Amino acid sequence: MKLSVGIVGLPNVGKSTLFKALTKIDINIANYPFATIDPNVGIVTVPDERAEKLAELSKSKEKIPAVVEFYDIAGLVKGANKGEGLGNQFLNHIREVSVIVHVVRAFESADIIHVENSVDPVRDIEIVNTELALKDMEVLEKRIDRAARDAKTGDKEKKRELDLLESLKNQLDSGVLINTLDKDLLEEPVVKELGLLTSKPQLFLINGSESDVTDALKNQLKELKSEYIVADLAEGADIDELVRRAYSILGLISFFTTGEKETRAWTIVNGAKAPEAAGVIHTDFEEKFIRAEVINWEELLKAGGWNEAKGKGLIRIEGKEYVTKDGDVLIIRHS
Repeated sequence: MKLSVGIVGLPNVGKSTLFKALTKIDINIANYPFATIDPNVGIVTVPDERAEKLAELSKSKEKIPAVVEFYDIAGLVKGANKGEGLGNQFLNHIREVSVIVHVVRAFESADIIHVENSVDPVRDIEIVNTELALKDMEVLEKRIDRAARDAKTGDKEKKRELDLLESLKNQLDSGVLINTLDKDLLEEPVVKELGLLTSKPQLFLINGSESDVTDALKNQLKELKSEYIVADLAEGADIDELVRRAYSILGLISFFTTGEKETRAWTIVNGAKAPEAAGVIHTDFEEKFIRAEVINWEELLKAGGWNEAKGKGLIRIEGKEYVTKDGDVLIIRHS
């Protein structure tokens, strides 16, 4: 399981600079719109001292961390939903990611042009989110037409689906993003299937300094129910913090396997049961799961190794209903 993050925003706000800092990939950073046409993709490891310490304990030949896939998506502009500035291509790229890092320019600079000719973070966020919402409206309108035809058959489930879709459209019409709505609604099969752009969680990166974050901007981000990080990308940013925040926004956690061959961090959704964790290691393991041998990573370190922990009675035997915890070290037993 891999977390995929799309870096979005207006042109020339610092997206490619951020991507380069994240991935150390030398890409085209240019002072004009649409320097990035296809999304650049980079794999970034999730910083995790636990894997380091476990690898040291087990004298592992290989260490495999959890990873995040970052997509540097070209700048959106007004009218992107209608194809302005290659907009349709960019919006389709966003559809593929799990979470959006929305880069917003808050710094003034006479040397770097702004596509709107002035620096106004509140306005810029509205422009990008409006384009995402307008694209979602197109998707919803087509789906509502189909659902309305299906509902005429008298099928209660189809009628419920139509009501749900119309409710989503009304929310977008009134300026509400889907990702701010009730979590249960976002888990509805029809909503997940649509892959709406505004249903994706957003983490804002304000490119500037703390003094650039006005009360108006703070209020806007609060209304959007979004977390934000402030960083001057020209001076560098705490990339580890960004990766961790993107990871946690989706409710993802890591468990570990460790031994002489390798120590590895595995990514699962918080709340996943032991057979699901086993299925991440190998698809057959979920179906053939018998039990899991479990210990917290810190307990394992204190014990001095797996055999030592076993000798002290610290290894727990867990069955199919066990909910895997962040930091668990597992051995999966399967048929």
